[in-house]
Amino acid sequence: MLNSKNNRIVLIVSAFVIVALLIFALTRDSAELITLEGAQELLDSQQVEKVIATKKFVYLMSSAGKFKIANTQVTPAMFNDVEVEVDSGSDILLALLILIMVLGAGSLLFRWWQKQDGTSSMRLLSSERTSKGEDFGVVDQVQPVRSDVSFSDIGGISDVKIELEEIIDFLRNPKRYESFGARMPRGVLLVGPPGVGKTMIAKAVAAEADVPFYYQSGASFVQIYVGMGAKRVHELFSAAKANTPSIIFIDEIDAVGKKRDGNRNDEREGTLNQLLTEMDGFEGSSGIIVVAATNKIEVLDSALLRSGRFDRRIFVDLPTPEERDSILSKYLVDIPHDVQSEDIARMTVGFSGAALAALVNEAALLAIRQNEIRVTIEHIHQVKDKVLFGKKRQNMLTDEEKMYFARYQAGKAFIAQWFDLAFEKVVLTSESIKPPIGEQLLKHEIEAHIRVLLAGMAACDLRFGEHATNAGADITRAQELVVSMLDKYAMGSSIIPLATEKTQLLDHLYEETKTLLSSKVSAVDAIERVLLEKENITKEAIKQLIDEIL
Repeated sequence: MLNSKNNRIVLIVSAFVIVALLIFALTRDSAELITLEGAQELLDSQQVEKVIATKKFVYLMSSAGKFKIANTQVTPAMFNDVEVEVDSGSDILLALLILIMVLGAGSLLFRWWQKQDGTSSMRLLSSERTSKGEDFGVVDQVQPVRSDVSFSDIGGISDVKIELEEIIDFLRNPKRYESFGARMPRGVLLVGPPGVGKTMIAKAVAAEADVPFYYQSGASFVQIYVGMGAKRVHELFSAAKANTPSIIFIDEIDAVGKKRDGNRNDEREGTLNQLLTEMDGFEGSSGIIVVAATNKIEVLDSALLRSGRFDRRIFVDLPTPEERDSILSKYLVDIPHDVQSEDIARMTVGFSGAALAALVNEAALLAIRQNEIRVTIEHIHQVKDKVLFGKKRQNMLTDEEKMYFARYQAGKAFIAQWFDLAFEKVVLTSESIKPPIGEQLLKHEIEAHIRVLLAGMAACDLRFGEHATNAGADITRAQELVVSMLDKYAMGSSIIPLATEKTQLLDHLYEETKTLLSSKVSAVDAIERVLLEKENITKEAIKQLIDEIL
């Protein structure tokens, strides 16, 4: 049966090849193109035996060969002494051959469609059997990919690169760490807002380490059939183990790793349990690194975040001016332009790497539509609002808004450092200081966190006599902490708080914070200046400023 099928395929392919060669032979024009003077010389020397006239050319048949000349260059009087034929049959023959080719191709496509329809029916039947428990379908085999993205292709990730160099070195030289008795983190969690390049960073790690890269999105594990998501997870890790050293990258892990409430045992929780089991099931020396990305770390299950699973967390913030300059330089390199990347970096506060790419591309498209040969700063200005359309207003900061944001964050940064709370840095356009989740805290520690949440509002009220709507989220969180203190933890004057005690505590902490800020205004001013210039400031830099001024 197989040989018969192969023979049919060979015959069909051969027929098509023969027809194609026939069409080529019939339509191939081998005549030499000559000038009017050359044609006249052939006619005058009586070498022309026959003339064939077509729609485009006049062909001169002679003993010396076949020549042609455009029919617009000759006149009928030139061929009075020579036999002239009009060629009108080649087009009909060509059309007939093309028709045969089309009909043959259509017949093959129809047969292929019939086979595919039959295959789809079989797959549907198999799916129905799977849903009934008659047959547990096989998940498509997971295949690794070789990443072609390197760190040199990504701008503005110097801090992240330092964090990941250890991982890359481990994948390149695992024996170096094994001989020392050390193990690398089993999991690396990239946390940051959309568009900052988390997926590209994971690809770059795989490329730099030159190892297979297994990519899966969290949503791909969520299946309608019970057990299929867990099976996908198992096959992913099995494939990675068979090709160590390797990297498993799970994008948007929050789709499958949300907190379990304990009231149900659905497919999502079964898939999460399998993921937890797989991450516990391989040793740190096995050469597998699991990298995941999310912009919602607060919704992840605590079991995923414990030691031994995602040991290392790397926060990828929105780029600073210097990082935006580096990113823009890479996107502008292949685009003719008359702009300075640092000028665009200064006017794009709150842009992610993806937004900067879209900005440059939209500017290039606008320049083409306007028949310009270069992208100018005017094009950037015209498309800036288009790129930001649909995003929150706070991401598009005017100079006045930037001033309010800088003061707001400076107040929070000072209070957080004054009470020595844990944080790495403060960024102008994002929340970098957040109360810890799920930790054991004393009363004075919770009050310190409430002061930080109220500090931005207090700093703006002192400086401008008002504050902006960006304080809403912090005020809400401060109110929640006060309620927890008094109602849940009984940290008030009595076990059951008085009706006015919540308001009094919140007002008291706000006034204390406001008083502290007003007495240390020079330090707050210094932090604000750094934020306006660099758009971020580290905890260490804040401490140095406070020590120098106070």
